[in-house]
Amino acid sequence: MSEERRLDVLRAIVEDYVRTREPVGSRILTERHQLGVSPATVRNDMAALEEAGLIAQPHTSAGRIPTDKGYRLFVDQLAEVRPLTVPQKRAIETFLSEAVDLDDVVARAGRLIAQLTGQVAVVQYPSLRRSGLRHLELVPTAEGRLLVVVITDTGRVEQRFLDVPVDLDDGTLGELRARLNAATAGRRLADIGDAFAGVAEAMPPEHRPLATAVAEVVTTALSEESEERIVLTGQANLARSGMRFEQGLRPVLEALEEQVVLLGLLTDMTDDAGVAVSIGHENRLAGLAETSVVTSGYGSSDGDTVAILSSIGPTRMDYPGTIAAVRAVARYLSRVLPS
Repeated sequence: MSEERRLDVLRAIVEDYVRTREPVGSRILTERHQLGVSPATVRNDMAALEEAGLIAQPHTSAGRIPTDKGYRLFVDQLAEVRPLTVPQKRAIETFLSEAVDLDDVVARAGRLIAQLTGQVAVVQYPSLRRSGLRHLELVPTAEGRLLVVVITDTGRVEQRFLDVPVDLDDGTLGELRARLNAATAGRRLADIGDAFAGVAEAMPPEHRPLATAVAEVVTTALSEESEERIVLTGQANLARSGMRFEQGLRPVLEALEEQVVLLGLLTDMTDDAGVAVSIGHENRLAGLAETSVVTSGYGSSDGDTVAILSSIGPTRMDYPGTIAAVRAVARYLSRVLPS
């Protein structure tokens, strides 16, 4: 029973500290929360929590604040995540469904998370390495010139021009287009090389060089665009008076600029089962030692995870609210991605 009560005391300290940004004392706890015990008992529970390293006394005052370990236990013990309101859910779905292209989808998702949490949002573009080929189009644009258009199943579009030595009749071009799409549709982009080779071998000898040239253009274009891209939104939120960092804001901003390392951290965190949370010193980026990171994967309609999105804020964050926002945007983002 005492363990349950101490968890209740820890939960109350976290909730009060997140809301007020002030150390929490035993008298305040008994006044604000129905703990069912005396202030003396609460003081004993707080002493036990402090001995366990779950709360700490930042100054000589009687108030206590959660430690990284305390936040971790609080998050692990969350029985349920606060659901978003019906208007919030409707606003998310409407806002994302109105996007005109993939760039707009990613930008809108970042703005949504930043607005819902009041923190920094990080949204990764769908990874080409984990995307599939939806359609390949070959469009003659001028004599001896061909436009090759690659469309992935996550909505990314790449276009390249190809010089061809001879004019192509509609029949030959149509056959090549049909063969390439039949062989590569639905395949992961990393696996289309063998499919292209098979198509080239099946073409008449006089058209094999063209099929090979198209394959090279496509693979080159995709390799050029293989660098993972992320969008950061809401950095200005970090400057709000409520977000105090003991080491200052600069280390956090510098860590956010290390986008390759940041993306690696978020990728390692991603949990296929849902939302993952990394707290304070659990983050391997030193600049994020005073922050918490809430991350979820999102994917196409077939359920595959193709990218990630996150919210980054101080360890003194509204964990239930942030988790709910990230989870909701990830789900809706998966629904509006092209299938």
